[in-house]
Amino acid sequence: MNKSILLCCLLVTAFVFGQNTYLHCGKLIDTKEGKVLTNKTIIVSGTKIMAIEDGFSKPKSDKDILIDLKNKTVMPGLIDMHVHIESETNPGAYLEKYTLNDADIAFNAQHFAEVTLMSGFTTVRDLGGSGVNVALRNAINAGKVDGPRIFTAEKALATTGGHADPSNGSKDDLVGDPGPKEGVVNGVDDAKKAVRQRYKNGADWIKITATGGVLSVAKSGQNPQFTLEEIKAICETAKDYGFYVAAHAHGDEGMQRAILGGVKTIEHGTLMSEQTMELMKKHDVYLVPTITAGKSVSEKAKIPNYYPEVIVGKALDIGPKIQDMFGRAYKSGVGIAFGTDAAVFAHGENAKEFGYMVEAGMPAIKAIQSATVTNAMLLKMEAQIGQLKGGFLADIVATNDDPTSNIDTMTNVVFVMKEGKIYKQ
Repeated sequence: MNKSILLCCLLVTAFVFGQNTYLHCGKLIDTKEGKVLTNKTIIVSGTKIMAIEDGFSKPKSDKDILIDLKNKTVMPGLIDMHVHIESETNPGAYLEKYTLNDADIAFNAQHFAEVTLMSGFTTVRDLGGSGVNVALRNAINAGKVDGPRIFTAEKALATTGGHADPSNGSKDDLVGDPGPKEGVVNGVDDAKKAVRQRYKNGADWIKITATGGVLSVAKSGQNPQFTLEEIKAICETAKDYGFYVAAHAHGDEGMQRAILGGVKTIEHGTLMSEQTMELMKKHDVYLVPTITAGKSVSEKAKIPNYYPEVIVGKALDIGPKIQDMFGRAYKSGVGIAFGTDAAVFAHGENAKEFGYMVEAGMPAIKAIQSATVTNAMLLKMEAQIGQLKGGFLADIVATNDDPTSNIDTMTNVVFVMKEGKIYKQ
């Protein structure tokens, strides 16, 4: 669509809605160019940004709304590429799969979604839950409840006994033999069927657990858990259905299999070697570091009886290593996508990740870009979100201070707009 046609469409939209919102921005972050601009006006019409003008433009109509953000720093809505919106860490979490009904999970998820939105995250990728994810995504899109735009992997794919096998830790008569329908894969045929089941269930992404995990009730947190052939089958089938694949991975061998098998993102990446970093660059695979989750599990593992005993050692070993790995991966040139693993820690605290990224050596503006333009590209929404630009969806947030000089201000978002609707001011 050329610029004249786009402008015409936006003007028509403005006429239909009859009301525009003018945001006077003291500072505005251009996430595409990585620059902080000053004294700008964002004009929002309906769900989209109609224009960005120099200086502080006056509203054209008495119907228009003026929002004064002259003392704030304004940026696009933030995107978290790794959350679990259906749950949140607590000492009784391992009993909840036996005590909570789907309705309980749904109400909890809606609450966590609203908390996430109010903290400035207008889009998230949920990497492992249930059909509740799909229903919540649809309800948010329909305007029935408040929350971020959700891209969901629905049920993560595991191997028998591996990280994300839903029957781990259960008594014998509850274990059963979960298969592709339940997200458990053993062999190439299972792999293909499991992806197709996720498509049938309404997923947007595919997630595999390429290695053991810290919080699963299982012995190892790092061993490879899929064969290369299984991963290739998953990724090839996913491509047929329009999916990218994300791979949970702590151990290096599992990461390498995942990269060679065709995944798009590596989640956590704790024990990543330099060889694996080179593979990621070669195959255009992005790291989603989840530093906040690593720090959280290592802290909670020190609390008696917070986690089952089989988890404590893994948490104390794996958790503290993520931030150092991230620093080395970033400096080596690995692509970085912002993601936190919220639910492992409290929802709404996602923005702590920015501070940890900067501590590890990533410039603040690069960290912000990882949570905007980079993630928008990975979600195939680079023409709609991740930037403040005419024609883009009006996902807009603001902080009191300039995060390029005070990154901690990201943990206190004071203004939230999603698709032109103000949720926090």
